Amino acid sequence: MDRHSTRYSARSHLAASLTAYLEDLQESGLDGIPAEMLTAPGADTPLQRESSAEQDKEGAMSDQLNAADKHETLEQIRKNLGACQRCKLGATRKNLVFGVGNPKARLVFVGEGPGADEDAQGEPFVGDAGKMLNRIFAAMELKREDVYICNVVKCRPPQNRPPESDEVSSCSPFLLRQLQAIRPEVIVALGSSAAQALLQTKVPISKLRNKFHDFHGIPLMPTYHPSYLLRSGGNSDSFWSVWDDMTQVLQLLKLPVPNKSRNR
Repeated sequence: MDRHSTRYSARSHLAASLTAYLEDLQESGLDGIPAEMLTAPGADTPLQRESSAEQDKEGAMSDQLNAADKHETLEQIRKNLGACQRCKLGATRKNLVFGVGNPKARLVFVGEGPGADEDAQGEPFVGDAGKMLNRIFAAMELKREDVYICNVVKCRPPQNRPPESDEVSSCSPFLLRQLQAIRPEVIVALGSSAAQALLQTKVPISKLRNKFHDFHGIPLMPTYHPSYLLRSGGNSDSFWSVWDDMTQVLQLLKLPVPNKSRNR
């Protein structure tokens, strides 16, 4: 094979690889990939037409790949989610609960799924569990608008049951894209369902909490769900267990750790 044929073969292989990559992106639900990006340069182009025309094509493909790789925004992800019916929860919900808070938050809290109040209002953690979560924020000297709050699934499971595996599988790609868009420094998983879904484990929350785990390169702290604190009492040992977890989070973020007395 002469030098021109070798160069053309390498370029054809690159174009085919880029095309396959863009098709994968489109299938994953990424918006904004024009159809013409998915058409590879024709394999029957004469070898002698190698010069400027082929270089222009390669340059255009490179630009398109860079455009497809650009950072998604939460607005784009929410638009792509649409009036989601990807799992059976879509048929019974009142409102899809996407997430709320600072789109550039250093700290993200992830729960398992919306409850009745959240389903009615379309916002995560607005019921009694939300009030307990606000109490945790206050103890950390943070506000809701300082962090980002979302759930593993975006629609309420009937009777507030834990999300089922197929429901988690349908929603997880959107949660991952949310986290990629925000790029937090730390994630807090609230409760067993959220921690087990994110970490792909069946280990109970009592054994997962009080230490950081790796989630795609982001430190993740599992802790008890606010609703568990409500059931066990707001000033109970479980509340202080959560406070111990949040102390580690604040320390990792290099934020002041307020002095709290357990005898109040």
